[in-house]
Amino acid sequence: MTRLRKNLIAAAVLVAALAVAFGSFLLFAPQDRGVAALDADPAVDARPVRDTSHRLTSPQRSELTVVEFLDFECEGCGAVHPTVEKLRAEYKDRVTFVARYFPMPGHRNSTTAALAVEAAAQQGKFEAMYTKMFATQKEWGESQESKADLFRTYASGLGLDMTTYDSAVKAPATLQRVQADQQDGLGLGVQGTPTFFVDGVKIRTPGTYEDFKALIDARLTR
Repeated sequence: MTRLRKNLIAAAVLVAALAVAFGSFLLFAPQDRGVAALDADPAVDARPVRDTSHRLTSPQRSELTVVEFLDFECEGCGAVHPTVEKLRAEYKDRVTFVARYFPMPGHRNSTTAALAVEAAAQQGKFEAMYTKMFATQKEWGESQESKADLFRTYASGLGLDMTTYDSAVKAPATLQRVQADQQDGLGLGVQGTPTFFVDGVKIRTPGTYEDFKALIDARLTR
């Protein structure tokens, strides 16, 4: 076998390997880096929303439900957050907005952030910590070191009982609560964040506030 032929074969093998790797990236990470942590198995009875899901709005007569599977460290989630806030302020009396955890392993502090938010939720401060995470995302996102201590300062600033908070962050039940959301997401085909469901149907994330508003208005008038 000539040297030229050997080099051509080696090049072909390399290209094939890169194609497989790139194809896997596209398959598993269409919206964000990485894939959902596979230590959480897909829920058999997967649901977009459950009675225990965290609701950001709870209209007395809800006409529509919008669910977001999110990662607090995800830049895409951070970018769409102002749109979600504007929409829920506008439709708070008609639409139920639900936030569900979906930490991505490509983000060092995604699960840490989810645990902090869930620990705050156990003291009735879910929305406050949820808001704080997105308000400060640019300060801690993409860091390669743990931000658990920083999140603890957020909890203290919200007036939480810190002994209870610390215990909750470490409790297996808190991680299980985060993973329960993730398991539903996996069972529903969520592969990246943010992923939205409108009345149980997964949608392509609208690119603008106007597009999202038009989508909601169209369903409210049906």
